[in-house]
Amino acid sequence: MEQRSLRLREFPAEERPRERMQKNGAESLSHAELLAILLRTGSSKESALHLAQRILNDVGGLRRLAESKWEELTHIHGIGPAKALQLQASIELGRRVARARLPEAAKITCPQDAADLLMEELRHHREEHFICLFLDTKNQVIGRQTLSIGSLNASIVHPREVFKAAIRRSSASIVCAHNHPSGDPTPSPEDIQLTRRLGEAGKLIGIELLDHLVIGDNRFISLKELGCL
Repeated sequence: MEQRSLRLREFPAEERPRERMQKNGAESLSHAELLAILLRTGSSKESALHLAQRILNDVGGLRRLAESKWEELTHIHGIGPAKALQLQASIELGRRVARARLPEAAKITCPQDAADLLMEELRHHREEHFICLFLDTKNQVIGRQTLSIGSLNASIVHPREVFKAAIRRSSASIVCAHNHPSGDPTPSPEDIQLTRRLGEAGKLIGIELLDHLVIGDNRFISLKELGCL
């Protein structure tokens, strides 16, 4: 007998995420139910909902799923190349929507403002990314640039690269930030040393370093508030 995939509509109403979403709204669905809607079909032996729950269990939760690469997803039983691409596209779209909510001419008045701009982008990276926000005389963001991508636990950036980019954009001041892939935003001695070097270089050039943020998992630490600037 020919095997076929089990679609969402072939299961009882309580196992149909689409119907529940239409009736109660997307916020009422679990992670697995939302994922099942994206997958659409399971296999001959399990429903899309069961497949979705197994995927979350295999990868270690929603955040790990968001961090998974295409090759890793295709190694999960029941996920082929097409479904892996579909999941990655959905995750990336969600990240872009989160960033699109922010105003184009964002103004930095406190560390939280900068963290709001960068948190969703930086907290999911597996390597350290060093980003610089370039500000005008009114502390409005006029540009941003990723200046360095490091290994799992190290990011290398030189003050020369930071202020070369800042001068190119005629910046009045800058805010720097980098993530800790571990999720713990506690600054390392190297982070503190780099912050002080950037602060000193900024004073010489005339482009003030307003802050340096270390981004963790939905947490951040301001090195200015720690007294490093």
